[in-house]
Amino acid sequence: MFMRKNEGHLIHEKTALPAQSGRVLRPRLLKLLEDNLTSYNATIINGRAGTGKTVLAAGFARHSGLAVCWYKVDAADSDLRTFCEYLLASMKLQRFSVGSDRLMQLTETVESDRAELLAEALVFQLTESRFEPLLIVVEDLHLIYDADWVIPFFRRLIPLLPVDVHLLITCRSLPPAPLWRLRSKQMLRLLDEGELAFTLDEAVALFKTYGLNEQYARVAWSQTGGRAAVINEFAATPGRAGRAVADSLLSINRSGFKCIAPDFQT
Repeated sequence: MFMRKNEGHLIHEKTALPAQSGRVLRPRLLKLLEDNLTSYNATIINGRAGTGKTVLAAGFARHSGLAVCWYKVDAADSDLRTFCEYLLASMKLQRFSVGSDRLMQLTETVESDRAELLAEALVFQLTESRFEPLLIVVEDLHLIYDADWVIPFFRRLIPLLPVDVHLLITCRSLPPAPLWRLRSKQMLRLLDEGELAFTLDEAVALFKTYGLNEQYARVAWSQTGGRAAVINEFAATPGRAGRAVADSLLSINRSGFKCIAPDFQT
């Protein structure tokens, strides 16, 4: 995908909310994420490619009623200074008074605790510049898990977040154990592939938007396991749902024929 560079050499698309996609809003998952706002400091949406992480995060960002800071991480952002530049650029779109000079200075130090100090300074900025409640979305954090500062930074940041700020992380693999342990302290909530999968009712609602009835949805749901990208492609591909239903009925008929066929073996 082509990306433009804006002022200060940063890529604008990395801090822009993705275009809306998906025909079904998934109210079950939106309600779960809404409840997390008051019950946890942060939420992790974890799943492989095609499980609907980004669509859900973007959908929630649009329907939450919160000011949203969006940051899509790339592998090159494993450099602490680069990460901080993008995170601050995203935040300043909503919290104009956030100062970046002091925070950027912390990324240039060699002290081993610079990540923790940066997290503390960032929280101070958020506390001092309160406006409306804020949702910070960090997409694809798994791409920089190997950076030595990532876990110390987020392990310090999450417990200190103000009550009006919620952190939403998407990733394709679970974060390392030190961050993962925050679950037991009721600071972090995981939304995994099992919860991301379409339920049958959600599949029926999706297929209805394409003019397809429940019979098609049931067959597709059973064949895809409710995986978001696959079931969406199933519904959107002309003729695929019909062929699947026909194949399913043929399979049932063949099975029934075998059961009633006489056994001529001696």
